Amino acid sequence: MTQTITKSAKDIVKDAMERVPAISAEEALALSGSPDHVFVDLRDGIEQAKTGVIPGAVASSRGMMEFHIDPESPAHKPEFNQAKTYVFYCASGGRSAIAALVAMEMGLSPVVNMSGGVSAWKKAGGTLE
Repeated sequence: MTQTITKSAKDIVKDAMERVPAISAEEALALSGSPDHVFVDLRDGIEQAKTGVIPGAVASSRGMMEFHIDPESPAHKPEFNQAKTYVFYCASGGRSAIAALVAMEMGLSPVVNMSGGVSAWKKAGGTLE
């Protein structure tokens, strides 16, 4: 028996991008270092080690994010329990859009997705560490 996939990954990303507020890499760069914003890196550790992360960003891989956000989870990260704006990003913006939508559905607010991800960040002149 073969599977019938009714919604593609592309469709899921498109839906998330339509529903999650987005900011450009240039706008995100202007917020970098702001005490009112938390940058959340959704990439896995190998990607982060290879290219670096936005200075001060919280690492929360896509596979663990829900557990990091949930205050009842043993894997909860206190960075997700602050009255701040959360700026989600990944390599190009797709995974972070999906993650941001899930975070919003969990009640995290406000959340925005950085369009274009790390690629756009670097093009905008942003540094990585």
